[in-house]
Amino acid sequence: MTEQTTSHYDSTEPPNSWAIGFTAFAGWIMILAGGFQILAGIAALAKDELYVATPNYILEFDATQWGWTHLLLGLLVLFAGFAVLSGQTWGRVIAIILAVVSALANFAFIPVYPFWAMTLVALNVFIIWALAAHGRDISR
Repeated sequence: MTEQTTSHYDSTEPPNSWAIGFTAFAGWIMILAGGFQILAGIAALAKDELYVATPNYILEFDATQWGWTHLLLGLLVLFAGFAVLSGQTWGRVIAIILAVVSALANFAFIPVYPFWAMTLVALNVFIIWALAAHGRDISR
């Protein structure tokens, strides 16, 4: 007599709908946050007087340097959001790395534009949580 046993981790089990929702939402938030960073970068490049330089701060960037930082990082985050939505595993890994970098860059940007920077830090923390906690569930 042969007895068939099934594993507790059966690969035929459908993915959790919450995991799919959080991962898709994180992808769309990445696209939105990347777009916001692109706009902040363009604004800094177009008008240098838009952002006020803070004296005695450890990162003394002028508006042009912040503009290029936000523009390039925003483009990378935007494209990583599309990779997350396409369901690629490498896209989730890159997205988490870029969300960490974006959160750190916006944390350094707090003295220049506090509300905007803290909003983007909060969005990036949500992205990291959603992709790290629920991203694996969608690839089953």
